[in-house]
Amino acid sequence: MDNEAQRVSGAVPEEKALTALALLSLIGGAMTGLIVATFRIVLQWADHARDAMVGWAHKESVLGFLVVFAIVTIAGGVAAWLVRRFSPRATGSGIPHVEAVLRGEIPSAPVRLILVKYIGGFLAIGAGFALGREGPSVQMGAIVSHLLGSVFRRASEDCSALLAAGAGAGLATAFNAPIAGAVFVLEELVRRFDLRITIATLGASAGAIGVSRVFLGESPDFTVPELPYLGLGTVPIHLVLGVLAGLLGVAYNRCIVAGLGFGRKLNRVPVEVRAGSIGALIAVLAWVDHSIVGGGDSITQGVLSGRDMLAGILVCFLIRFVLGPLSYAAETPGGLFAPMLVLGAQLGYMFGVVCCFLHPHFGADPVADAVVGMAAFFTGVVRAPVTGIVLAIELTGSFTLFLPMLAACFTAMLVPTLLKEAPIYESLKDFLGDQ
Repeated sequence: MDNEAQRVSGAVPEEKALTALALLSLIGGAMTGLIVATFRIVLQWADHARDAMVGWAHKESVLGFLVVFAIVTIAGGVAAWLVRRFSPRATGSGIPHVEAVLRGEIPSAPVRLILVKYIGGFLAIGAGFALGREGPSVQMGAIVSHLLGSVFRRASEDCSALLAAGAGAGLATAFNAPIAGAVFVLEELVRRFDLRITIATLGASAGAIGVSRVFLGESPDFTVPELPYLGLGTVPIHLVLGVLAGLLGVAYNRCIVAGLGFGRKLNRVPVEVRAGSIGALIAVLAWVDHSIVGGGDSITQGVLSGRDMLAGILVCFLIRFVLGPLSYAAETPGGLFAPMLVLGAQLGYMFGVVCCFLHPHFGADPVADAVVGMAAFFTGVVRAPVTGIVLAIELTGSFTLFLPMLAACFTAMLVPTLLKEAPIYESLKDFLGDQ
């Protein structure tokens, strides 16, 4: 009888602790949803403002060019200055920082990181740097939820669970993809199935999406036409697409790491000057064609609409393949996911067009292959295939492409593994010690 009483009394505190964790995850998720939803809105405004500015500048000739050049250059420099001056951990994606905190290698960042990430990300991405909104969103969500756990004096294990859950909520809101946010936590951040982390992650993603959709709506981020079902006969060509995505993913990883490494070697040059110099190049690109700079959502949408010409897609792909790592080397706040999705969609679309040209009976469909390419290239770079598949599906609302995605992600995962190429966030953690 006494043993039974002890068992029950021990279970009650555990049940209370789990209930508290679940409630805090919902609250933290809701707070993250509000912050990231407004972040997305101001970035959309910045995109429109940048396009309008370039349109006006073309009417003003030399004066207009100088205005664009000055604004983009200064915005990049100020974003880098904010990071250096107030929160060095706010540089870049933020996902390596979150992973390092979860591994217990470094402490969580102070709350001011949220402001630096928000403002710096707005300046850099809004100015046209080829960076994604998800990196800042993940890190801001992680800090918010971890802070909530600290305020309510939760155990360190629960604070870690809330940190991971908040990161997932940030990703979920960044792409309006709640399942991808939850899967990302388990597959990439913690790399194991833990009951408490799973509960917290699901709660945070639900809370975040519940709030963010009030502001952003419920539609998928990208609109695609009705896609055909690509059956077993298309598996061989998608295995080839995966090989291409894996090889290009390795090259992209090396470009990112090389760019960061080269920038760190120029340590005598202030980071603000380096970022401003990259901003100056982006200003020139924006002047030539404003559609190729920035996070790239409009580029991805153009590809998924099937309205872009193959030659234009190829040129844009080559430019963005260099521009992404170059933008990341500026060490301003900004992520890697959105630029990767652009490249993956373009790669898949070009592959589909070539397959249709070579042999119509391959069963390729360029737009469908663009969606598959998004998942495959993401897998080749990040090495998180389930997240890549779920993210591509939630972003496009395409539920008929599971088989080709599995085939492409299989080889996209296999190739870099055989080449012994580390996943991108494993490579980037080596730069944390320099911050």
